[in-house]
Amino acid sequence: MKNTLMAAFLLLFALGFSSCQKTETFKVLQFNIWQEGAVVENGFDAVADEIVRSDADFVTLSEVRNYHDTRFCDRIVEALQKRGQTYYSFYTEDSGLLSRYPITDSSTVYPLNDDRGSVYRLVMKKGNQEFAVYTTHLDYRNCAYYDARGYDGNNWEKIAPVTNLDSLLALNRASVRDDAIARFISVAQKDREAGRIVILGGDFNEPSHLDWTEATKDMRDHYGLVVPWDVSAMLEKAGYRDAYRVKFPDPVAHPGFTCPADCPDIALKKLVWSPEADDRDRIDFIMFAPL
Repeated sequence: MKNTLMAAFLLLFALGFSSCQKTETFKVLQFNIWQEGAVVENGFDAVADEIVRSDADFVTLSEVRNYHDTRFCDRIVEALQKRGQTYYSFYTEDSGLLSRYPITDSSTVYPLNDDRGSVYRLVMKKGNQEFAVYTTHLDYRNCAYYDARGYDGNNWEKIAPVTNLDSLLALNRASVRDDAIARFISVAQKDREAGRIVILGGDFNEPSHLDWTEATKDMRDHYGLVVPWDVSAMLEKAGYRDAYRVKFPDPVAHPGFTCPADCPDIALKKLVWSPEADDRDRIDFIMFAPL
C-alpha cells in the first residue's frame, strides 16, 4: 500500500508511573487523522495500521467526523480487531479516544458546537492505578499564529503580519480554545484529587509559549515575537507538563514541528494554509499532570 499516512500528524510518547515499588510505562499516541483519512486513498486503513505500529496504550484522535452516518470509533475498533488488536472506545464527535483497557467511565467535557472544538474523557484502571485520559480538538478559528505570519486566522487570505503582541493575543482570545481548556482544567482537577493519572492529548490549533521564546523570536517568521500563547500557558499554570518539552526542552534544537510532509497522493498546496510563510509550528500535544 502506498504511504498515504504522512499528511496526518502523530505524536507518540512513553510515560511512566510507580506501582508496587516498580516503574511501569505506558504509551500515548496523539493522532490527527486528517478527516478520518478520507482525503487520501486507503487513508482509513493507514490510520489503523499506524495505530497497530505504535503499540499505544491510549490513542487520542483529532478530526473524528463520523462521515455518512457512521461511527468512526466503532469502525476503527473493528478494523483494529481484524488486525489482532483489542481497543475500547465510545461515541464521540470531532475528537476521540481509544484505550487498550476496559473503560469504566466516559463523559463529554466540552461538547462540539458549530465545529468549534471538543473535549472528551475516559477513565480506566491498570493494576491499582486509575487513569483519566482526555482528548481534544480545539477551535480552528481565530488561529492567530497565522495572523502573525501574514495570513488571516479565519479565512487565510494574505494580510500584513500582526506583530503587535497585544493585538495578536486579542485575536487569539476571540477563539474558544481557552474556554475549552478552562473547562478541562476544572473537570480534570477532580481526577487529580482522586489520585488518577491525568493525560490530555490533542490538536490545540495553537502553538506553545515554550516554542515562541527569546531563543526563537527571530526564526520561522516569528517577527521578533515572544508569545505567551493562552492554552499552553493556562495548562502550565495549572501544573501540567508538556511531554515533548520534558524530553526535548530546547525549542531550537528540537522544534517538534507539526507540518505536512511526504504525502505523494496530495499536492503540497492542498496541505498548507499559508503557502508563502514559514508556518511550521507544534500544535499537537500530549500533556500530563505529575502525581
